[in-house]
Amino acid sequence: MSPEVCGTLGFLALFVLLALGTPVAIALLVVGFSGTVVLSGFTPAAFTLSGQVFATVTVYELTIIPLFILMGNLASTAGLSRDLFEAAHKTIGHLKGGLAAATIMGCAGFAALSGSSIASAVTMGKVAYPEMRRFNYGARLATGSIAAGGTLGILIPPSTGFVIYAILTEQSIGRLFMAGVLPGLLLTSMFLLAIAIVTLMRPEEGPRGPRFGLRDKLVSLFRATGIGVIILITIGGIYTGFFTPVEAAGAGAFFAFIMLILRRKCTFPALYQISAETLKTTGMAFFILVGANVFAPFVALSHLPATIADGMTGLSLGTYGTLFLILLGYVILGMFIEGLSLLVITLPIVFPLVTGLGFDPIWLGVVMVIVLEMGLISPPVGVNVFIVKSVVPDVPIETIFAGIMPFWLAMIATLALVVAFPDLALMIPNAMFD
Repeated sequence: MSPEVCGTLGFLALFVLLALGTPVAIALLVVGFSGTVVLSGFTPAAFTLSGQVFATVTVYELTIIPLFILMGNLASTAGLSRDLFEAAHKTIGHLKGGLAAATIMGCAGFAALSGSSIASAVTMGKVAYPEMRRFNYGARLATGSIAAGGTLGILIPPSTGFVIYAILTEQSIGRLFMAGVLPGLLLTSMFLLAIAIVTLMRPEEGPRGPRFGLRDKLVSLFRATGIGVIILITIGGIYTGFFTPVEAAGAGAFFAFIMLILRRKCTFPALYQISAETLKTTGMAFFILVGANVFAPFVALSHLPATIADGMTGLSLGTYGTLFLILLGYVILGMFIEGLSLLVITLPIVFPLVTGLGFDPIWLGVVMVIVLEMGLISPPVGVNVFIVKSVVPDVPIETIFAGIMPFWLAMIATLALVVAFPDLALMIPNAMFD
């Protein structure tokens, strides 16, 4: 059996396992180990398996994952996400679609703490949806803004997606974090523009809320300074070079813990829940990385990256034509496979192919994360849509999918701008590190 045929069969087996409901980490381990056995023998496969397990869990940079997850859980329990939403609510809630816009802004702020799209969607869903329904918002706009806003969790730093991309491609975590800042703000602005257009066309979807006085606004803004301080410490510390990304994660988690104490929410049940959620999410992330690091050598042995690169070159699509075809494939696959799983499965093939075309690897990380965000709300397996459905079970799933369409188009526009103007992603990291 030729290596190329073995590699193709391996990918088919991987997709079959995923379709049968096999956890992605186990599917990657099984296919990667079995494929290496076929191509190189049992002993090299066993060394790869044992070596990659040890190598993955001892990477110092990966300490950032549990620390940022811990920071997000501490901040959520301390009520910082509610403070951020309340501040936005009292400042812009009197505008048409103001509560939906406040939800997007709350998601963007919480994204700078959690690094998780699911955590952002769950947290803001519990906080924002009851308020929007209380003021008679349409179910489509209410749920769509929560599902779409949650996706900002993997673009605005700190981002678990950027960390995994950096580890698998040996890129700088700090550069990737900084590269996500302007595209994250751009996507947030595009979401706000989408809300403005929706409420202009259908005013009943986002009626005006009450107008608050200056004192109420100032009080709510003051309560939201806690989240601002933590963002300033983490992202500002990385930008100025005062902290490494890992040190910034540790400092952010420490100050989030201080906020938990100051808010008098530091109880033993709360600490137990925070610890359990952090360990669960961290274990899942590390398990996926181990699987990816066992799967990647099999892909290299199969020669598939070179074969696919030669095939796409033969299509004579040009540099951007090839990139467009790859991104279209991601959009389609993202409809069926969860984003981070898709990232670790495809990177061994896509990364050498796209960087071989001359594209910057940091810019590529931003583009891939935006495409993965689109998959998080794309039917039929948009993870964030089902997360929102679990928070608001009374809303039909088709209503939520209808609600995300304006935001999905906003993602398309953002992706096009980042592709057309790479400096949107590269300006800040180049200014930092050059």
